[in-house]
Amino acid sequence: MSTVTKGRELAPDLPIARVLPALGLAHLDRPFDYQVQTDQHLDAQPGVRVRVRFSGRLVDGFILERVAASEHPGKLGWLERVISAEQVLTPELAVLARAVADRYAGTMTDVLRLAIPARHARTEQAVGPPPGTPKPPTVDLDAWDAYQHSDSFLTAIAEGKAARAAWQVLPGEDWPARLAELACHTVVHGRSAIIVVPDQRDLVRLETACEPLLGDRVVSLSAGLGPSARYRRWLRALRGQASVVIGTRSAAFAPVPDLGLIVVWDDGDDSLCEPRAPYPHTREVAVLRSHSETCALVLGGAARTAETQALVNAGWAHDLTGARATVRQRTPRVHALSDEDNRITRDPLARSARIPAVAFDAARAAIAADAPVLFSVPRRGYLPSLACERCRAQVRCRRCHGPMQADGPGVGGAHAGSVGSLSCRWCGHPETDFRCAECGFTKVRALTTGARRTAEELGRAFPGVPVLTSGGDKIVASVDAGARVVVSTPGAEPVADGGYGAVVLLDTWAQLDRPELRAGEEAVRRWLSAGLLVRPHGEGGALVIVADAGLAPVQAVIRWDPVGFADQELSQRTELAFPPAVTMASIDGEGPAILAFAETVELPAGGEMLGPVELPPGVRLPSGLNRDEVSDPQRILLRCTRAQGRELAAALHAAQVARNAQHESAPIRVQMDPPTIG
Repeated sequence: MSTVTKGRELAPDLPIARVLPALGLAHLDRPFDYQVQTDQHLDAQPGVRVRVRFSGRLVDGFILERVAASEHPGKLGWLERVISAEQVLTPELAVLARAVADRYAGTMTDVLRLAIPARHARTEQAVGPPPGTPKPPTVDLDAWDAYQHSDSFLTAIAEGKAARAAWQVLPGEDWPARLAELACHTVVHGRSAIIVVPDQRDLVRLETACEPLLGDRVVSLSAGLGPSARYRRWLRALRGQASVVIGTRSAAFAPVPDLGLIVVWDDGDDSLCEPRAPYPHTREVAVLRSHSETCALVLGGAARTAETQALVNAGWAHDLTGARATVRQRTPRVHALSDEDNRITRDPLARSARIPAVAFDAARAAIAADAPVLFSVPRRGYLPSLACERCRAQVRCRRCHGPMQADGPGVGGAHAGSVGSLSCRWCGHPETDFRCAECGFTKVRALTTGARRTAEELGRAFPGVPVLTSGGDKIVASVDAGARVVVSTPGAEPVADGGYGAVVLLDTWAQLDRPELRAGEEAVRRWLSAGLLVRPHGEGGALVIVADAGLAPVQAVIRWDPVGFADQELSQRTELAFPPAVTMASIDGEGPAILAFAETVELPAGGEMLGPVELPPGVRLPSGLNRDEVSDPQRILLRCTRAQGRELAAALHAAQVARNAQHESAPIRVQMDPPTIG
């Protein structure tokens, strides 16, 4: 090989760079060799961003390694430019990205797009050297004594062992404080920590808990930050200026040095499922990272997913739970609709009333004790679903056929009235002259009641008591102590100073009756999360679930036994061959396209194809498809055993390679372990 070509001189040492071009195509998801010039020699190190020429056009990429010679027999191109000398792709991150891509039948470049933020040159140059702040003081871990086996777990973290725990928080627990203590404990013993939470509200609470213990050693990452601020904070983690990274979904990829602990809080929240290819779940990213970097892992929450329970049952992770006596001491008193409850028996309308007497009794008792009351309503808005008063046909938009909603009290009642202000929940189109398409009637009735209408009703039921709402684009973070009524949608519940005196869960049918595999699991997660905000029963706290006490999800809350419920869910899914007992992959798109693709996938022995079926409601179409142009979007499911999961992912990747090579243009989406399967 000549060392000088057309004025370009080859680097004297390790002159070949193996580059991963950012192409995002399955058949090109591998490194390509390029020659390095002498003037690029110092900057062109593994992990830096570069620009190369590929098929006649300039593309960005990352150097994976430098080698002495290439195995490619043909002529090699040159690195066109080293974009930055910053080594943003660390060896640990490269291993993780490859593992995630293989796990989800995706490409490594797609994973790196999720893991590494876009470069900002001015920000990169402005970040100074590490400040050299001292280690934080030893933290008080006495609060962890309430959890069984916590001593051995904390010792394992201190010794740098890969301890893995499924943490079930106790009722009333200040979970941000506990996680801050874990992170500080990890830093004290010389390693770094990552904590991932579902949303910005949780991140603010966690940041407030971490800063007093860790100071400028903690940095937060979230999608809400501007590009420059996010890249600046990401660089602080990369350069070792921050020992603890807290953040939302993508923080699981943060490039901290010597990772000792990674935590995922509330892994059942769908915000932790990445909506971009290859659609990795943060829990699985954390599991892969714990394995590849030999670090401790905590999967924590008020409830437990079947996926986490599967890790415990397999012996890969272990329980970190409170003793039953401690759980019973801390739980609120839980009420549900049951014939055995004398208070319900004396209320003949309890099973038909939206807010039964037991709920009003609990709310009145809390207000009398000068404590706040929370009513959780699963629907936003005023009257989010309407029907014709005469024929009961659902009111639909004349433009897009979406469901219509009442925006305010102009409808004239919770059940019937003349039309006021209506609008479509899908396209926002207003309806000023409603007439039923089926019978021509002009009056409507409510099918469901939203949070704003509920707040209006409760304001009349509790005169003189302040009523607050939280949900949608107006989420309240916290409320002061004192008598007040708070109406919230699930996930938007404010934290009450001193805890709520009572929490009432309304319209539970809307959560339990969904035709989804995870409906019961999601309901338990929402209810227990709300239950964490209630005072213990010894202080008068009450949790009222307006649902039949005989239902398994309701029983799980009454017993406060999320572990038992998760184990029961996993057993049922094992019997029915549903995830996570098996591995599933979905192929979404137009019927002919997904059928043609599925036929090219070489399934593992015993694997099966299910469908095609109609795409589940609420699932977005694959990129490039327009719902107006596709009359019948469909889905095919591929199923195999858990042990064959990697084999199925490899088969899907191989089929995508063949499809790309044939230049198939019909858009499809391939997703491992889709969050919604029907």
